[in-house]
Formats: sequence, structure tokens, C-alpha cells
Amino acid sequence: MPKFNPVKNYQNTRKTIGYVSRKEATEKDYKRIGFMSGLEVHQQLKTEKKLFCHCPAGLLHDHKDYDAEIIRHMRPTLSELGEYDGTALMEFKTRKEITYRLNNNSACTYEIDDTPPFIINKEALEYALEISLLSNLNIVGEVHITRKQYLDGSIPAGFQRTAILGVEGHIQLKNKKVRLIQLSIEEDSCREISDIGHKRVYKTDRLGMPLIETVTYPDCETPDELREAAEYIRFLNRSTGKVRTGMGAGREDVNVSCKGGTRVEIKGVAHNKWIPELSHNEAFRQWALIHVQKLLKDQVKNQETWKIKSIKIDPDALENKLIADMVFTDMEVYAVNLEGFQGILSHFTQPSQCFANEIADRLKVIACIEKPNMIHSEEIDGTSIKADFDKIKELLNAGETDAQIIFWGLKEDIPTAMETIEERCTMAFDTIPEETRKSFKDGTTIFERVLPGADRMYPDTDSAPIPLPLSYIESLDKNLPVDISKRYEQLRNWGIPTDADHYILRNNLVPVIEKIEKLKIPAKFIGTFFAHNLKYVEGKYKKHEDFKYNRIVKMFKYIQENKLHYAISKLMMPVLIEHPNMDFSSILTSINFKKKSLEELLAPVNYLNEKFKETNGKTDKKKTVDWIMGQLHKQATGNLALSELKTKIEKAIN
Repeated sequence: MPKFNPVKNYQNTRKTIGYVSRKEATEKDYKRIGFMSGLEVHQQLKTEKKLFCHCPAGLLHDHKDYDAEIIRHMRPTLSELGEYDGTALMEFKTRKEITYRLNNNSACTYEIDDTPPFIINKEALEYALEISLLSNLNIVGEVHITRKQYLDGSIPAGFQRTAILGVEGHIQLKNKKVRLIQLSIEEDSCREISDIGHKRVYKTDRLGMPLIETVTYPDCETPDELREAAEYIRFLNRSTGKVRTGMGAGREDVNVSCKGGTRVEIKGVAHNKWIPELSHNEAFRQWALIHVQKLLKDQVKNQETWKIKSIKIDPDALENKLIADMVFTDMEVYAVNLEGFQGILSHFTQPSQCFANEIADRLKVIACIEKPNMIHSEEIDGTSIKADFDKIKELLNAGETDAQIIFWGLKEDIPTAMETIEERCTMAFDTIPEETRKSFKDGTTIFERVLPGADRMYPDTDSAPIPLPLSYIESLDKNLPVDISKRYEQLRNWGIPTDADHYILRNNLVPVIEKIEKLKIPAKFIGTFFAHNLKYVEGKYKKHEDFKYNRIVKMFKYIQENKLHYAISKLMMPVLIEHPNMDFSSILTSINFKKKSLEELLAPVNYLNEKFKETNGKTDKKKTVDWIMGQLHKQATGNLALSELKTKIEKAIN
């Protein structure tokens, strides 16, 4: 039998499943693997108070800024059907101790479930209903608040209050319609500070803030369609002017599957630009796991009775550098044999990851053994020491087609770790696990928890139903902003380039452009001014906390009233963004602007023409005009259009 090479196996399995990078992938590749994806878009609402209490919303604190700590241990409860939710059971298995840090200015007894909820925040409910109408959803006749179990500790009560407001809607993308399942209003969770071993720490400043969740059907058939849908929903939400912006205010859960796969949720994607790479890699991860199933069908004949075999070992007897450098005080080290798993641990799953990572991730999350938590006989970085695993194989009486793992942890965590390894390996025979995964910037993901099911939902007995009269819904429907698909048309009609769309719609600047356009300033100039000049200025200069986009409207009004050319706005903008309260005449002074007549601007043209000829001799007219323009453009900016100045110079030097 030829010698097994983990690196070659990783490369060969990557090639066998037909993995291609996202840049190289075509629509045909996504059809081949049956790419299918949808979204759950979470968006904080811009209200003064939280959803079910009177604490201020949006008041965030540093990690060490707190007045009290409370500790909780979460336990699962039976659903109305007498069943446990899989996620709740998994979280209970971790034996986590949850610590909450509370600041008196942003939390009260409701947040820690010591007080019943107040009546739902009417401001938040109205905002959420408006966005539901914009999303073409059918509004419910009565709002019923339910409880959704959260055993990860992110909500001290162990459940989240949530309510469906609209069902069965749609959004219109450029080339297709994406159906919406529903829109819900719910309370946001805590922000995690740390999660190490059996201890997890949260702060409660964000807890209870009003949040909406827009859920789509899995209608997106390519990663780019998925991003377009995410952007559309984001732009739609922001077009109301009633949602929060900034880091963490909007987050996407991306649901991905492939042909023969299952729904996997990539949790809390903070940047829409990450979505294509993440969804691409997740679909191919599932495609790779389907290939693992096929291999194991041939390699493991008695899958129903398959078990791991383990033995406690002395780490000092091993040569592996990672183990040699570790201190194993209070820890035990075990070797595990995986019968028939040769070629599986090093099987490609994601870029730079293999099936062994599936096991290591679960050891970290479920058994609470921090990484590095294991080594194995098929390390794709070439760090497996043959002598070490020859000893292990002998101790475990392993066969030629087996694979081995060496892991370590506290004595009390070993049983859970054993169970976790065996569970993930037996899943590999016939199951793509339904799970929630954490995203990374490089487009890869790691296991976070088992995917929750419907069993975690039950009615909230503390909250009465809220009727929604038709007359109330009709009154909201009359004051909605323009649909995003029509905003795209509007931008094209204005002649604004398509590369400006994202910045303008992300910042809800169309209404601002409309105000400035009324001042007889071309919409095309305003759009490019925002998307190119303002975007550049925001990236280079520190924006003052008092700066608001409406201040730009006033700047253009000042320019018009003083009969200046609107191009001066490009020079004024860096000063305005840092000093929004400075009067406009002072801004002009600070940039050394002087108002000049056409005659004053053209006065030096003949002199400059002669000077250029003396220096350069005979040359063509274009070079002469360009050089004179270079000498005069700064003085001319704000006094007249540069195109007009060029025409005047051309006539003057004939």
C-alpha cells in the first residue's frame, strides 16, 4: 500500500469536489452544486427607549464601565409539545457560568428578568410596521408577543421577546424578485466581552434595544445575488431615517445550503462585502462533506455500530513540538482511534481547513477546551510526527485505514470531549449538521452552536395581544419613502454613475440630493460630489460629532445666494466636516478664496501665454491652454466653471 500523504490528500480532495475560488467561480459552478441561500437581516431601530422598558436605547459603555455583576447558569425547559430544543441541550452541556455587567444608566430590573415587561414601545412598533409596509408584507391583524429560548446566555432571562408583524412580501432586485417570509420586532441581546473555558461575560447596554428581523426565502442562487439582496434590505431600512447606523447596528445571518446539504446559518455577518466569500465557501464546505459521506460509505462498513476507541496517554512520551511546549498541569491527554477514517481528517472543507477542524471547533465550543485542543495523524501543515502516531496506533491496535486524534483537557471535560468527537464523526456518515457558524474576514467559518428549532418558541404570558386597526395601517402607508428600486431609476435619470449608488443609498442621501437640486445645482454633480468627494473627505478627515448632512444643503444654499460656482464645495468640504458650526464666509477665508470677476481672472492670460512661449518655444495650442489653466484654476474655482474658463482662454490666445 502506498504511503499516505495528508497534504496531497487535502489537495486531491479539493480538486475532486471541484472547488474553485469565488473569483474564478461562474454561475455554472453554483448550478453544479445547487447553491441556495437566504437572509435574516437584523436592524436596530432609532428610538429613545428600549422595547419593553424605559431605559435609554443606544447608550453604550466600555467593558469596565459597570455598577454591578450578576451570575447565572442556564437550563433548558420543555416546549409546549414536551420537547427540548437541540441548541438549548447543547448549551446546557457546556456548563457555562454567565456573568453580566450592568450599568445603572442603561439597565434596570427588567433586563435581568426581575420585573415583567412594560407595554411594547409604540415608537418602535410604528417604525417596524412602516418598514414592513415598505417590504410589501401583509400586516398581521393582531401582534402576539412570543418567547424564543436563548440558552447561550446572551439574554439573562433565557428567552427573547419577539413578535411577527408582516408575512409573505418581496423585494425587487435588478434581475429578480426575492420573496420575504416575514418581518419581526424583537429585543436585542447583550454584547459579549469574553468567552473562555466555562466562563462567558456579557455587558447589558445593548440588551433590550428595539430590533427588526427581515427573513427572506432561500431565493438567491449566487453569492452576488445574496449580497445584492442584503444591500437592498439595508438601503430600504435606512431610507426611513428611523434606524441606527454604525458598527453592530445592522447584522446579517446568512443561511446557506447546497444540493444534498442542509440549512447552515452564518451568524452575525457585520459587513455585506463579506457575504459573497462566506456563502461561497459554506456551500462548498457542505459539498465537501457530502463527498466525505461517500468515502465513509466505502471505508466504514458497520456504521450503525461504529464507536471511537480511546486510551489515556503520557504526553512526555511524545515528540510533537506543540505538546512538548505545553504545560499539562490539571489536564489529561487522550488518544482516540477513528476506525476507517484515513483520508477523512485531512479532507478539504474550506480554504486552509480540513475535516479535523470540524472536530476541533466543537471541542472548543461544547467541551469548552480552548484551542489548541488536539493534534491528529493527518495534519495538513506537515506537523504530524510519524513516530508519535506509530506508538498510538500500537496502543490502540489500529488498522491501516484508521486515523488518530490526540486531545487534552481538564478531567471533568474529558467525557464531554469524547462524546463530542464520536458525535461529530458519526454525523459524517449521513448528515450535514444543521448548525450556526461564526464568520471571519477571510471568508471561512467555524462552528458556533447547533441550529435552533421551532421547539424554542412559546407564547409570552406577560404580554397581551395588540390589535392593529386597518385605519392605522393605512395612515402609515401614506407617508412611506420611495421604494429602493425606484431610487435606482431616479439615480440613472439624474445621470449619476452607478459606482455612486452604494454610498448614496447606504447613507440615505437621495432626499438630500433632492433638496440641493431645487437650488438649480445639477443632480449629477451632487451625486458624484457625495459619492466621490464627500466619501474621500470622510475617510481622510475626522468628522465632528455635530456634523449632519443637512449642513451640506445649507452650504450649497449659501453658494447659490452668493452667486458662487458650486465647484467651490469641493474645497469647502474638508473644513466643514471638521468644523460644522463655522460660518461659511469663514470657511471661504480659511481656504484663501477670493471672489473675482471674469475680467480679473482673464487679466493675466496674455502674460502667461508669452511666458509659456519663452520657456517652451513653439508648441501646440492645447499644451499652452492646459498650462494656463493649471495656473488659474485655483483662483477660478468657485468664481466660474472651469470649462467656461478654458473656453475664454482659448479665445484670448488666438
